[in-house]
Amino acid sequence: MLLLLLLPSRRCRCRPGGCGLRLGLRKPLVPAASLHRALRPPEPPPWPALRLPVCHFSSKANSNKLTSALVSKIKYLNQKYERYLERKFPRFYQLYSTFLKGLQIFFSEAKEIRRIKADMSNKNIQFHQLPYREMERLRQFRRDVIKAIPVGILSLPPFANYFVLLLMYLFPRQLLIRHFWTPKQQAEFLNTYHNMRREAYTEVIDGLAHLSHFPDDPQLRQRMLYLCEKVQEGLHPDITELKAVRSLFVGHPFGIQQLTVQHVKVLSCVLFLTPRLPSFFLRNRLRSHLSELYCLDQAMVKLGVSQLTDEEAQVACYTRGLNSVHLDPEDCRLWLNQWLSLSCSLRDSETSLLAHAMVLLSINFTPSSKS
Repeated sequence: MLLLLLLPSRRCRCRPGGCGLRLGLRKPLVPAASLHRALRPPEPPPWPALRLPVCHFSSKANSNKLTSALVSKIKYLNQKYERYLERKFPRFYQLYSTFLKGLQIFFSEAKEIRRIKADMSNKNIQFHQLPYREMERLRQFRRDVIKAIPVGILSLPPFANYFVLLLMYLFPRQLLIRHFWTPKQQAEFLNTYHNMRREAYTEVIDGLAHLSHFPDDPQLRQRMLYLCEKVQEGLHPDITELKAVRSLFVGHPFGIQQLTVQHVKVLSCVLFLTPRLPSFFLRNRLRSHLSELYCLDQAMVKLGVSQLTDEEAQVACYTRGLNSVHLDPEDCRLWLNQWLSLSCSLRDSETSLLAHAMVLLSINFTPSSKS
């Protein structure tokens, strides 16, 4: 050991790490890949950990919010526009609001009619088996559609709808259905229509008086002549007087098939049917509408007159020949009870009496004659 220290010093040319190996101090080798990973800056956490809940980025939720905001804005602008119209143009606003309300009622009724038709198809129900309100709704909707079809046809050519709108404004009674009438127009137009059919009442009574000379039974002939004279004198007939001559309205001379063509045309006017058709179609249409009215009466009896609303009672009277526009609803119900006491006592073959009763029971009716 002493000799080693005394020897001249010599630079140690050891390879890197060689001396450490000899002395037991060599560091362990570190792989390059591990060193790279150790020196690399930390990576951010995976993407799913940073993602917010799906609802915040849902396109459906955003679309619903946008739609609701747009609808709210449109409603606000529409209300502002309506207030402006009501303030500046009150007459036009009344027509505008009536038109919008009419559209809503019409589409609501169309939806209800579709439901009724579906129930009739699914349950195999006939028209005469429906409740009164559904039966009446079907009848009235069919008349509205028939009236609206010509207007729809006129609107088909290009730019013709502007001309049709002008015609609808100028002739609302002839071209618009009841949903698009203002309350004032409704009362005015119903009075006009009743005055038109009332012109046929006198001719119906005169025709009955003329045909009353032909029955073979002298007792029935005398009763019929007395009934016609009583009505011509301005008196309201009793229901028992009409029931006493009901057999005359089955065949000769007052049955639908035995009436003259002119008399059938006059009765068609009473039921708001066009008289400008061949006699065969006139008789069939008259018989069909009277059968429909007979079914409505049967359904009304099941419902009960007391269950009708004031508007329903007035509409029912108007349909059966009585001008109920300015009539008290209680008077309408009392008149309907008279009508039903006659209608429910008839057979289906005696419906010709219903057409004539529309005239006989309404031409001289006043609230004082309701008893």
